[in-house]
Amino acid sequence: MQLRFNEKKSTQAAARFLRLSNGRMNYMKLIKLLYLTDRGAMLAWGRPVTGDKYFLMKLGPVLSEVHDLITEVPSPADESFWTTHISPPSQHEVELKVDPGNDELSRAEENLIDDIFAAYGGYSPFDLVELLHRTLPEWKEVKGGRLPLEYREILAAGDIPPERIEEIESELDNLRLTESVLRIA
Repeated sequence: MQLRFNEKKSTQAAARFLRLSNGRMNYMKLIKLLYLTDRGAMLAWGRPVTGDKYFLMKLGPVLSEVHDLITEVPSPADESFWTTHISPPSQHEVELKVDPGNDELSRAEENLIDDIFAAYGGYSPFDLVELLHRTLPEWKEVKGGRLPLEYREILAAGDIPPERIEEIESELDNLRLTESVLRIA
């Protein structure tokens, strides 16, 4: 049960973090802040912001699609919403090229992003990695490669009761099914 990745919404969330950071940020830090946003949304509302897949890697949890958008160099023919608005990395930083707007983000999601930035935006990238390794119950050490991290594991680590996790998974599965039907139509 995996939601469809929403590139436009993910780009708008990343852009909000970049605006809060004067338009530039270390991309590893950005990925961590976006993970914390999805995690916070899952625990508060039972749904993520980005719809991305999560993996545990040596330096902590990552959003798979966002990670690939940043680290894999696209061909000029493969321009995407992300690459139109956010620069490729240069010296481990990405930059906001063009404001993508915020029409995909709810006011609550914008407030969550602002709160995550207020709490974690002042950390250096590696201090943030260290903090998340110490404080996220879902974190497991990864020597190499990556391990999938499921919604259920995030919810359980956030002390969500098992019966509520079942409800959330059912709601997310219905949302995924609805998205797939709408995509076909």
